[in-house]
Order: sequence, then structure tokens, then C-alpha cells
Amino acid sequence: MSNIILGLLAETFIHSGTGRNEGAIDLPVAREAATDYPYVPGSGMKGALRDYSCEYWKNGDTGKTDRCFGKEDAENAGGVLVSDARLLLLPVRSLTSAYKWLTCPLVLERLRRDLKRSGSSITIPNVASPADGRYLGADNGTLYLEERTFQRDNGLPEELAVALTKFIADDSTAERLARHLVILHDNNFNWFARYALSVQARNMLDDNKKSKNLWYEESLPPDTLMYSMLGERTSTSDSGIGDLKDLLTAHPYLQTGGSETVGHGWFHVKVMDGGKGEASDEH
Repeated sequence: MSNIILGLLAETFIHSGTGRNEGAIDLPVAREAATDYPYVPGSGMKGALRDYSCEYWKNGDTGKTDRCFGKEDAENAGGVLVSDARLLLLPVRSLTSAYKWLTCPLVLERLRRDLKRSGSSITIPNVASPADGRYLGADNGTLYLEERTFQRDNGLPEELAVALTKFIADDSTAERLARHLVILHDNNFNWFARYALSVQARNMLDDNKKSKNLWYEESLPPDTLMYSMLGERTSTSDSGIGDLKDLLTAHPYLQTGGSETVGHGWFHVKVMDGGKGEASDEH
């Protein structure tokens, strides 16, 4: 079973919504039930990839899209499996620099397991968790993140930053990763994943330019780093995953989620070989 891994660097705000109100936020982002981490559901990723492939293959082999993603009126569900887009690095405001990229041992552990399942050769080193209220990073002394402060425990393994740069398509962005990367205790990271996302007020005006509908929308900020995995539904099917890989490599920008008419939802895509992972019986 062949797999590819997509590194997804947000170029704009990303809103993958749940369609329900939560307190003061009318349109929150989708979150995992157990961890409360923001994510883009696999169904949303699959729909975005299907629209993307239709756009680029519309003047060529239209059968490629159906081979990858199936047809509504067909028994074949398509040859490509699409995972959720999971959070890897979250940018958070800091007084030390423009922002810091935050992650935690739990996020890195899940990444390590996903890479192993996909058959990837990328190695994510084990990192000892900092104590609650402390951090691992390149800076010295007190680190200010939003309204919270953290004290340094230690530096970061050099091989960790090198491994994570493989998920970033832009070379200049990847070059500064080691300076901005910070690892927090799982509990501290969870706080920022819950409360440090962008909330924007949006408004609909009537013909007299008066407010008709004011709402608040939660989004992941630009420079958020996520990842998703694509695989073949069965090891013997003509899935079309190779054609999709070539397309994503040639046109490495993908739009997903809501608010696309105001320019939201753009990811810069880095395509990586996942190797031969575990076979799937999913239909």
C-alpha cells in the first residue's frame, strides 16, 4: 500500500468549522473530542482535494478524479484514502519574537506513530517533556506567550528541528524553524490550543449599510503547520495516488474550509513519500 504525506503550512487564516455555536463564538473551529486540538476532518480534506483535482484535470483526463475519489452513484468509493489534517505546530504571539511555534510531546508522539504507520523514513526523536510552566527552546530565560510566562528547562534536539523542516515547503520559513520552535508540557499546549486561536468579527450589512447579522468566527492563524496522509484503499487497486502526487507537487497550493470568498483556507503543500505502509481494509 503506497502512501504520501502532506505537510500543510497555512498561508492564510484557516476555518474548518463545526456549524454549531459555542458560547460567544458563533462559528468555532472543528476540534478533536478527546484532546480539543483543532483539526481539519478527513471529509473536508477529501472534498478540497476533489475540487482541486477537478480544477486542474478538467481539460485532461477527467477519469482521474473519479478514480481517486469515486462517484456518488458508483459502488467504488475511489482509490485514495484521505486522513484528517492534524495539528503539528501552532503559532502563538510572544514578546520574545514575532511569534513562537508551539508543540508538545503528545503531538510529536502522534506524529511519530503516524509516520511509522505510513512507512515514512522521517525520524522524530523522543523528547523529554518539560515540567508544567517550563519550556524547551532556543531562547534563554523567561518566555512570554500571550499573557503567560514560562521558564526554560533546556534546549531542543537539533535533529527534531531538522525533521520538522521536511513538512514545510518554503525554504526561508523552514530555515527559521529552529529559532522559533518551543516545546511545552502537554497541559500548557492544550491551553493555547483552546484559547489562543484567532477570533474575528464578521458582519453582513443591509441595503442601508446597517448591521444585519454580526457573528464571531474562530480560525487557525497563518503559519499554522498541519499534516495529512494519503494512501491507497487497497494494495491492488489502480488508485490514481501517483497522479495526485504529481499534481500536488506541480501545483502546491490547496484551499480548504470556509470563508474562501474572503481569501481564507489556503495551505502551501509539501509532498513527501510515505513509503509502503500498513494495508487497509477500509471501504
